[in-house]
Amino acid sequence: MAVTLNSRAMKKSILVAVLFALMMSVSGQTIDLTFTAVDNEHYVQLDSIKVMNRTQGGDTVLFWPDTVLSLYIVGIDETQGKESLFQVFQNYPNPVVDQTTISFYIPSKDQVDFIVTDMLGRVIEKGYRVLDKGIHSYRFTLGEGNLYFFTADWHGISSSIKILQIGSNSGGQASLEYLGGDASTVEMKGVVSIQSFNFNIGDELFYIGYTGTLQSGMLDAPEESQTYTFQFATNIPCIGIPTVEYEGQVYNTIQIFSQCWLKENLNVGERINGEEAQTDNGIIEKYCYNDLEDNCGIFGGFYRWNEMMQYTLEEPAQGICPPGWHIPSDDEWKILEGSVDSEYGIGHSIWEESGFRGYDAGVNLKSADYWVSGGAGLNAFGFRALGAGYGGGYSFGWAGLGSWCVFWASTRNPLNPNKFWDRVFVDYSSEIVRSTNQDIWAYNVRCLKD
Repeated sequence: MAVTLNSRAMKKSILVAVLFALMMSVSGQTIDLTFTAVDNEHYVQLDSIKVMNRTQGGDTVLFWPDTVLSLYIVGIDETQGKESLFQVFQNYPNPVVDQTTISFYIPSKDQVDFIVTDMLGRVIEKGYRVLDKGIHSYRFTLGEGNLYFFTADWHGISSSIKILQIGSNSGGQASLEYLGGDASTVEMKGVVSIQSFNFNIGDELFYIGYTGTLQSGMLDAPEESQTYTFQFATNIPCIGIPTVEYEGQVYNTIQIFSQCWLKENLNVGERINGEEAQTDNGIIEKYCYNDLEDNCGIFGGFYRWNEMMQYTLEEPAQGICPPGWHIPSDDEWKILEGSVDSEYGIGHSIWEESGFRGYDAGVNLKSADYWVSGGAGLNAFGFRALGAGYGGGYSFGWAGLGSWCVFWASTRNPLNPNKFWDRVFVDYSSEIVRSTNQDIWAYNVRCLKD
């Protein structure tokens, strides 16, 4: 009798948990993010993938062979039909040691077909059952595999989840057992995720792929299911884009893991003298160090932030970059820094700080020439940051040639909208400075491939 009571209590707690998830759920829309990797054009097996939500906070980690992240979109459109409410919820617990509970909601009585397959597509369990409206649960006992897929079909609508096993269940037999259902009426509302990793359309996600000792990162704000390919090649011309011709000048490219950069500082526009203001007149205007055109040929042009952005506040912005390229954001600079630093990797909290940060990202990105004695870099990744100096100020002047190098980011400082993020390389440090400055300064620009 005690066993029966415990069983009923367990069943009730499972149904209550699922009812709560359903109340906080959505229309059943799912975005599947699939991750893979290459080194140049050769397949690379990922060890793991970390996904960070830059908008809401929080992160989650996938471990190979589980390289698909399913994001459940929050909020319900009341104009949608009841069929859109059919949903299979993520199993709990997940990952699984030996057993897990799978639950789903059906809007009206009908037959539900279900199938369980492994990562090779082999059918593990298959069947059907006529079920009443409500929430229904199954207990799934895992076998020897590490990754399974459960799919249920109701009224011709399918919903799937993936189930990851940790540890081993050597010799075990996979099985699926019906636990029962609950026809309780649930008011569908709420704007939160049924997973611990929260996501809304418009959120910016930060992806980090790991293989061996290497890591590669990228940013995106996904609106639909898609596949992301991490690139682990570095210090070579960008894959398929060795050069870019723009406004009469040819730029080389450099692949640094999943980022493709122009290898030279941008040099575009009509030169004006430092005492003249760059203005929104439909013409790209540039400064050259000491007002000499020949210096632009070496160090690239210098631009105030608004001129670089071409007077838009939106991010990402093409600005003065070639079509298909854009001004790198503050977060994209963080990815570059974490990619090349030997101590602090991509996504480390140190990159969120201001001032000198990291260990050797600066010396790894600095060029071996055009720096004063002792300030030369290793140019370990082909980025070749030159000691180009900087210009500007309330009384326009030039300074720092051979000792300083400053690049703009496209991101405003949220605490001071009149200041904009930049990156500073100096001759005496192997680190990189993250700071914000006003538009009175003129800095170099590097472009990043979209």
